Amino acid sequence: MTTAVILCFILGYAAIVFEHPLRLDKTVPALMMAALCWALLAIGFNFGWLSVIDTHEEVFSMFTVDGHGHDAGGGHGGPQEGFSNTLLHHLGKTAEILIFLIGAMTIVEIIDLHRGFEVLKNYVRTRSKKKLLWIVGALGFVLSAIIDNLTATIVLVTLLRKLVTNKSERLWFVSMIVIAANAGGAWSPIGDVTTTMLWIGEKVSAQGLITYLVLPSIVCFAIPTFIATLLPQFKGEISLDEDMGDVEAQKLLSSTVMLYLGLGAIVFVPVFKTITHLPPYIGMMLSLGVVWLVSEYIHPEEDFSESRRHMYSAHKALSRIEMSSILFFLGILMAVAALESLVFGAVMHEGQQIQVGTLRYVAEWLDKVIPNQDIVVILLGFASAIIDNVPLVAASMGMYDVPMDSKLWHFIAYAAGTGGSMLIIGSAAGVAAMGMERIDFIWYLRKVAWLAFIGFIGGAIAFLMLVPLLF
Repeated sequence: MTTAVILCFILGYAAIVFEHPLRLDKTVPALMMAALCWALLAIGFNFGWLSVIDTHEEVFSMFTVDGHGHDAGGGHGGPQEGFSNTLLHHLGKTAEILIFLIGAMTIVEIIDLHRGFEVLKNYVRTRSKKKLLWIVGALGFVLSAIIDNLTATIVLVTLLRKLVTNKSERLWFVSMIVIAANAGGAWSPIGDVTTTMLWIGEKVSAQGLITYLVLPSIVCFAIPTFIATLLPQFKGEISLDEDMGDVEAQKLLSSTVMLYLGLGAIVFVPVFKTITHLPPYIGMMLSLGVVWLVSEYIHPEEDFSESRRHMYSAHKALSRIEMSSILFFLGILMAVAALESLVFGAVMHEGQQIQVGTLRYVAEWLDKVIPNQDIVVILLGFASAIIDNVPLVAASMGMYDVPMDSKLWHFIAYAAGTGGSMLIIGSAAGVAAMGMERIDFIWYLRKVAWLAFIGFIGGAIAFLMLVPLLF
């Protein structure tokens, strides 16, 4: 039965990796994989074929005495309750992440409904390709740290479409935005799903993430951007779209207010957590409530009528968020939780044999095969370019038991966040850019991947040099 659970995960994961050839939304195998993994786990547990382990390293089995001396018959504190509590704990931790993401995505959609991102056009007033690259790159780096790398990429690609009319030229700018956005998302607790997972899972703190990763992330963004400015593709000037004077006409009366209010509300969440020590999703609920409240009463247009209110309402924003992405995260995180809960074998710990879950067992095996954890994390970065970084980070959270804000967690956050830039399909930002601009996989691999690789390695070296000074 243990083999069946692991095989179910492998097959489900393979279906996610090959979603494009299969023409199947990755949400489908993720949900099925999670449900089947837990179903197999429950069947095996009830028949006594396998054991589960909770987050307190307490092992539960149907036909053995549990850690507190209760017999196998169940009852208060018995095996059945132990299994149920393990499932509820993992669902609760997953729900924290999903509620946080729903809140952040809704705020971003409210900003977009009020055309808040049109304000960003005011920052782009140049015909020089080199200057434009630095401006949109810096915007991508900063915006992704606030509204996440996927949304920042979508916003800036939309902006570039209005600025660079030549598609072959625009592809280069878009590709460099992917690198900048992934680098910017790595040092912020709200910049990437993986950093959000580590932050909510109390593996890293917001202050620690910024302190340890902001410089490596800047290096990861700046080196490839500087090298790109030396390439022929970024020499000379561009022809700006028709007339930049129409910027003001496209904005609404509420655009500026909603942009700064929305971004400020998202940035407020880490501050709220620091002050109250409450989970981040509570702060996100407060921020969403405030932005929603303002959006109900603000007047986007001069002649604003009640009949047009629905066009700018939070209800419309909620209908625009990607629920398929939310359900994908639900599926993948719960599937990984099943592997984490499945007792696979025993390892030596402080001179005695203890039973551990599948992911912890893999971590112990990796430590034996590759004693240097830094190499393991760098390999994780390369892996994140090929397969989704969400399950990779979710798995690593179950593999290692090290204190909050340790070097390992920050290096994992960096590697998983920036490694995906090496392939266009390696990150959510890259996939979004690929879909919007029809970027060819082979073209990106030949033209841009080497720049992302140099940035990734440069940032990793910067992090490892910084470690002795900070830890």
